[in-house]
Amino acid sequence: MESVITEHDGRLLARIENDQMVFEVSFDELEPTDVTLRFYRDGQKVGSIYNDDGTARTMARLTTGREGDDFIGVEVPKSFVAELLDAAEESSRLTDETAAAGYRTRVL
Repeated sequence: MESVITEHDGRLLARIENDQMVFEVSFDELEPTDVTLRFYRDGQKVGSIYNDDGTARTMARLTTGREGDDFIGVEVPKSFVAELLDAAEESSRLTDETAAAGYRTRVL
């Protein structure tokens, strides 16, 4: 899998892809909870990373904004999620560092 996490156009851009899928999101803030990371752009939730099947799979999803389709979801590796969380912390985009530490303990 190829991935990139970088500053782009005033936001943090995270992208991961392989032959079967692409996940890309740009965001201003990352809100961690116990087992979910929520992406916000201009104050609107645009996606999340959540745990599926306990801690077996980590899924990323984006809201589509299309009628009847509320999200598109793909499985992403925990290593990508850890890099994303690190980058959000380094760029001061985390809404709660204590919650991020809890997320790392529970999910990563």
